[in-house]
Amino acid sequence: MKKALIFLIAIAMIATVFTPAQAASGRNYISIVGSSTVYPFATVVAEQFGKTTPFKTPKIESTGSGGGLKLFCAGIGVEHPDITNASRRIKSSEFAKCQKNGVSDIIEVKVGYDGIVLANSKKTAPLKLSRKDIFMALAKDVPDPSGATKLIPNPYKTWKDVNPSLPATKIEVLGPPPTSGTRDAFVELAMEGGGKKFGWIKAMKKKDKKKYKSICHTVREDGAYVEAGENDNLIVQKLDANPSAVGIFGFSFLDQNTDKIQGSFIDGVQPTFEAIADGQYPVSRPLFFYVKKAHTKVIPGMKEYLKEFTSEKAWGEDGYLSERGLIPMPEAERAKFKNDAGSLQTLKSVK
Repeated sequence: MKKALIFLIAIAMIATVFTPAQAASGRNYISIVGSSTVYPFATVVAEQFGKTTPFKTPKIESTGSGGGLKLFCAGIGVEHPDITNASRRIKSSEFAKCQKNGVSDIIEVKVGYDGIVLANSKKTAPLKLSRKDIFMALAKDVPDPSGATKLIPNPYKTWKDVNPSLPATKIEVLGPPPTSGTRDAFVELAMEGGGKKFGWIKAMKKKDKKKYKSICHTVREDGAYVEAGENDNLIVQKLDANPSAVGIFGFSFLDQNTDKIQGSFIDGVQPTFEAIADGQYPVSRPLFFYVKKAHTKVIPGMKEYLKEFTSEKAWGEDGYLSERGLIPMPEAERAKFKNDAGSLQTLKSVK
């Protein structure tokens, strides 16, 4: 009995001394998951970091924002990633899950801005869409054409059906899956922005927010919208092969493939670096990555990686990330997040 008691006390002491974060010290490289949109930016930083420091190049996996946060929030330790990239802000439910699983100290770093584009092949003319057009083309249920304040299953087959000024080509949109931050931002900024053009739908936001969100955020499932996975390069290839199709992805992929594809005008504004930077382009969003503070104490190079990413040579107005399509934050905002990263300032809550 006495020996058993001594054994239990010893186990308790080990659990106290060796925290999960300290157990993670067995890994000598940074593990990063998350957004396919942030992936190319993080990869460039990781490569630069590997070349200019004594630390190993971080290993980065493109899992989508939702998938990355799920892995990130699962716990502390060597089997869990240190950082997750996200093309949207962490949700309150995800923050709560992190807290529940012991990921209590999270550092939030906003990277910059990106536009969400609807692009097509340069073999045809660019589309000139409004957010209302986008909603009418891709929502599962749309307002009754008769003018009655009721919804009907989306009947539109061509862009011309949606708006007589658009071409009579079949609505075929290749876009990200529900786990993608690009999908989240697209339905919030583009589709919801179009749904609000109908007064009775806009009024519903105050009366029945759940129903309002369901109307504006639910994408049709009859083949007009095709979930093309997290590989934006694959979507670009498909657009080049099929000039009638339209693809949804971040501006950086458009910027890197201007020889093959072009961005659609949205509400009269074409997606360009300048239009996104000055706020004219209506479908743009911030990009982030999240860091486990506990891991910065034991995983080699994490503080140095944060320093590299938040340096002016990386994310500044003339930095190497802007050359890849990242829209830099204003100087004051860069200074704020650089300071947060350097001081390992953690999130207190998420609204």
